[in-house]
Amino acid sequence: MQRVAVINVVGLSPSLLGPSTPRLAAFAQKHGMQSFPPAFPAVTCTAQSSMLTGTPPGRHGIVANGWYDRESAEVRFWKQSNHLVRGEKIWDHLRRLHPGFTCAQLFWWYNMYSTADLTMTPRPLYPADGRKVFDIHTQPMELREKVKADLGPFPFPSFWGPGAGIACSEWIAKAARWTEEHESPTLSLVYLPHLDYCLQKFGPGAPEIAPELEAIDRVAGELIDFLESRGVKVMVVSEYGISKVIRPIHLNRLFRKKGWLQIKDELGRETLDAGGSEVFAVADHQVAHVYTKHGPTPELREFLEALDGVAEVRESIDGDRSGDFVVVAEPDAWFTYYYWEDDAKAPDFARCVDIHRKPGYDPAELFLDPAISLPKWEIGKFLLKKKLGLRGLLEVIPLDATLVKGSHGRDVVEVGEQPLMLGSPVPVTCAEDVFGAMVAAVDGRAPQ
Repeated sequence: MQRVAVINVVGLSPSLLGPSTPRLAAFAQKHGMQSFPPAFPAVTCTAQSSMLTGTPPGRHGIVANGWYDRESAEVRFWKQSNHLVRGEKIWDHLRRLHPGFTCAQLFWWYNMYSTADLTMTPRPLYPADGRKVFDIHTQPMELREKVKADLGPFPFPSFWGPGAGIACSEWIAKAARWTEEHESPTLSLVYLPHLDYCLQKFGPGAPEIAPELEAIDRVAGELIDFLESRGVKVMVVSEYGISKVIRPIHLNRLFRKKGWLQIKDELGRETLDAGGSEVFAVADHQVAHVYTKHGPTPELREFLEALDGVAEVRESIDGDRSGDFVVVAEPDAWFTYYYWEDDAKAPDFARCVDIHRKPGYDPAELFLDPAISLPKWEIGKFLLKKKLGLRGLLEVIPLDATLVKGSHGRDVVEVGEQPLMLGSPVPVTCAEDVFGAMVAAVDGRAPQ
């Protein structure tokens, strides 16, 4: 039984390996590189679930980063219970094959309440007074205070939002070292999200990307060196590449013009009443699940196929969580969740970092609103209110979707934008094959 670490460098693709990534490029040259078409949709939760179960979304059930729960009539994004992922997980499979096998699941998604031996994941605290206190969740629970005592608090603002940056990937890499030193798991799953943020914000090829590549190359390279020095076989994987985009598509606004949305006025702001809507979309990057009250029709499909920016309309991924239709954007387009027609009536969460209330993914949360002349002053006032025990909204996120320059979600992309696998002992032709690559590596099989 060989000890293995799989480092997930999100957003890494063949086109990004080069002068700005000397350590990762050298690792690829030494251990071999494969690229493969991404999972569909090519989004974090779907791709990771395919890798960790070896099955497609129609079986494991993770049809996107979030979906419409028909029973509760609510859109639910970024849930964290591992119970949502159907099927046997890689750690359960390997535990049956190898007595004494252990697994550390470090910040890969659907981390909470998994049967992995050791887990760490971001998880804020939500006291009843309306505060949001940054923290992590671990298993075993007592691990939480131990790791924070040694590494300091997890830098949550760098994990998502306008402050997203290298600090969270640095902390996770330190947590992986800490876990190796204290627990020495058989399999370590390590999530380094840094490239995901800058590539969506600036777009691939932008001048701002080179230093960001250098930063993640340093973090990943140092972690690889450390793990290899302890006899751990390292593989590097990614979930998808990022495509340059210039066109946001507002599906729900188009549905509203058709009279299909039900909108509720809440104290002068508009919210989407999904349960009362005839047709609505749950947008997730370049893919959107379109749900209907009375079932799919040929007329609706024809309407969707005729929309500018829509490349393809597919059938439901599964019969439970998926939309009745799944819409795929053109390579240079992506879907917003926006449904209001007047920004003055946008819901109160629209200008906030609020990944759970928004009925769709919102990459505009990576930006500070350029219309705010002194954003740091606004943030300071908000933090002072919080310290004084007052409630308030940190409304600093723009409503201008054209700011977003990179996206993902399509499964048909150029080879240079495909996800990759470095160091696999077996061929990898799809996300599901990563499962077999991990099994082969722990088995100690030689590269083919």
